[in-house]
Amino acid sequence: MKHRHSLSIFCISLALTACGGDPQPKETTTATDANDAPVTIYTGGTIYTGVDDAPKAEAVAVSDGVILGVGTRAIVEESAGANATIVDLDGATMLPGFTDAHAHFLGIGMRELTLNLEEVGSIEELVSVVASIVQDTGDEEIVYGRGWIETGWPEGRMPTRDDLDPVSADNPVILKRADGHALVANSAALAAAGIDDATADPEGGIIERDAEGRASGILIDRAQGIVEALLAEPNDAKKREAYEKGSDVYAAYGWTGMHNMSVDPGNAKMIAGLSDEGVVDVRVYNSIEQSGLDALAQSGPQASNNGRIITRAMKLYLDGALGSRGALLTEPYHDRPETSGLLLMQKDEAMDLFNRAIAGGVQVNTHAIGDQANRLLLDWYAEAFAAHPDASDLRWRDEHTQILHVEDIPRYAELGVIASMQPSHAIGDLFFAPDRLGPDRLDGAYPWRSLIDSGAIIAGGSDAPVERGDPLIEFYAAVARRGLDGTQNEDWRPDQAVTRAEALKMFTLWPAYASFQEDSLGTIEPGKRADFTVFAKDIMTIPEAEILSATPVMTVVDGKIVFRAAR
Repeated sequence: MKHRHSLSIFCISLALTACGGDPQPKETTTATDANDAPVTIYTGGTIYTGVDDAPKAEAVAVSDGVILGVGTRAIVEESAGANATIVDLDGATMLPGFTDAHAHFLGIGMRELTLNLEEVGSIEELVSVVASIVQDTGDEEIVYGRGWIETGWPEGRMPTRDDLDPVSADNPVILKRADGHALVANSAALAAAGIDDATADPEGGIIERDAEGRASGILIDRAQGIVEALLAEPNDAKKREAYEKGSDVYAAYGWTGMHNMSVDPGNAKMIAGLSDEGVVDVRVYNSIEQSGLDALAQSGPQASNNGRIITRAMKLYLDGALGSRGALLTEPYHDRPETSGLLLMQKDEAMDLFNRAIAGGVQVNTHAIGDQANRLLLDWYAEAFAAHPDASDLRWRDEHTQILHVEDIPRYAELGVIASMQPSHAIGDLFFAPDRLGPDRLDGAYPWRSLIDSGAIIAGGSDAPVERGDPLIEFYAAVARRGLDGTQNEDWRPDQAVTRAEALKMFTLWPAYASFQEDSLGTIEPGKRADFTVFAKDIMTIPEAEILSATPVMTVVDGKIVFRAAR
């Protein structure tokens, strides 16, 4: 005879006392009936629920992927029954599942399968890496890599084709900057793509020139597409491998999910299939490329059979990146006064897409980094909202929200626009942002504190593979606002750091809200999905510098342990 678990009443108690007696529990909730399904209890560590009036618990009961009860260990174990399985946290810290609110899933996986340049520390080292790769590459085969960033290099500049040509005369070399908004190509790649010194800049892109007017090999934003056309699109087998690898990497970091940006509609369907097959374990919320808008508007939100993969949003681009000077600024760049950046979408095109999205119930998530791009985006969003007064709860997003006019900060809460921000961008960019912006514009740079104080919601992410994609780095950046080496000065605006409780929401509840899933994700409460992130240390209390060494212990998605550190 099967044991029937009837988990009728569970307590969430701030004081961690049993039901009844004093003090009274802060909240009493009715849990879901387990209906014969096996019950697992997580206990033996520090458990943060993410619920404001009951932030901690001693135990959590789970069955069939759903949280049944949260409260004291005695009450949870008694209600679950004798047959429950106990998972001993062994002193570790469990939190609601961390979600990366801005990532590029295919790029994360492909980073593991291609030449990764993240650790390269100079142009000299970059050239050495290319020389080594070329030795093992067939004649005229393309060498492709990604991840370099020059801002900390001793040379103090981007690489050019003149750096690469001596070691790669016959092989086209295409090396993408970490932010994805610039690349360097050698002469062989430029020639193969048909770029010479007279080639005009494409709309929304720049072919950089040297002092003599020669194409330097540096291509910004949409100019990259000219040489990237040389690269073969990964076939389905390679994509499948990349998604599996990316899922494994993210689960091992402690992420239970991601918001996947700029997704080919066909790839969204592939991810859903891989999830149903059990190949992709993490939860994925897709924002497709604009080419898929009409089909998504007609079909409505799409979900995998298991419900872990959802597609209901569209990703657009308004400008480029700050590091490559493609971010659109109101005033010229402080260190390059001849440019103010790039506008990648005109108003008429944007408004047409916005109107079609509202009519079809498609969420809009738009990349904007510079202060002028963010101002335009708020203006255009406001105009679209005003044209559709009956539309409500749109939850449109500003992806990155990096540099703002201070007077624009209150507009996010006023308009209901979600700021989707990546804390690691600040602690990387603030080494060079003062040069790009000058002192005055830093007041509106990465203004997390000001946005939250104004009532805005910040969905926290990483933008991997632009950044490493480690939730501990992102959490640390949000609360410390320091470089990984502890660097900080007044240019970094230390007062814009957030509290740990706010940082927790940035990676749990607020991404859930930003994907219309706050009723099922984002906190540890009865009735929600059993998504948990477990770290070896208590990141809510340890010294800031120790956050980076906390290490993931366990990742749970829908009640399934998808990663567990070796012991």
